[in-house]
Amino acid sequence: MIVQLLFGKSTIELHLRTPKFRTRNSIMILSDKRILEEIENENILIEPFRADCLGSNSYDVHLGKYIATYKDRILDARKHNQIDMMIIPDEGMILYPDMLYLGVTEEYTETHAHVPFLEGKSSVGRLGVDIHATAGKGDVGFCNTWTLEISVRQPVRIYAGMPIGQLIYFAVEGNVKNPYNKKKSAKYSQRSLKPVESMMWKNKF
Repeated sequence: MIVQLLFGKSTIELHLRTPKFRTRNSIMILSDKRILEEIENENILIEPFRADCLGSNSYDVHLGKYIATYKDRILDARKHNQIDMMIIPDEGMILYPDMLYLGVTEEYTETHAHVPFLEGKSSVGRLGVDIHATAGKGDVGFCNTWTLEISVRQPVRIYAGMPIGQLIYFAVEGNVKNPYNKKKSAKYSQRSLKPVESMMWKNKF
């Protein structure tokens, strides 16, 4: 039986077997205890880590102080589109519809044995804020802060340090041949405290 799970605009399929025919572990989300165990085992790193941000099966991340917009209104997938970097002031910043904002998480994370998913918190969604367009799924071996592709449905004021999303960790079946941090073609592996613009232009097409 195949069950589809929707995470924002991302969809994953879980292939479920009945207990009678199960020969391998099912794909599962890590619980709070398992997240802590994997942190202890150095398979997961979250900096800074705060115990009060750990949910029953997720970890809350926060909006960093840097936010960016593209310089050009019309973007070109074959060109390096430049960005203007800003710092969110103490009084917050108003975001407007029909604009794409690149934000970043305060937290630096490493995930060496699981598939991390980053989804917006429900309270953020109820303000009409989407924190990613397509890139909610990370890769095994992803080591960096998370760039957020933020859009809003109506004007809303946001603040640095506000809870913005939650990380969910999925167990992986089988060994990983090419973790993200070991891939020569990885385009977002250089550690950054600021959001990173699209590197689509580095692809050959």
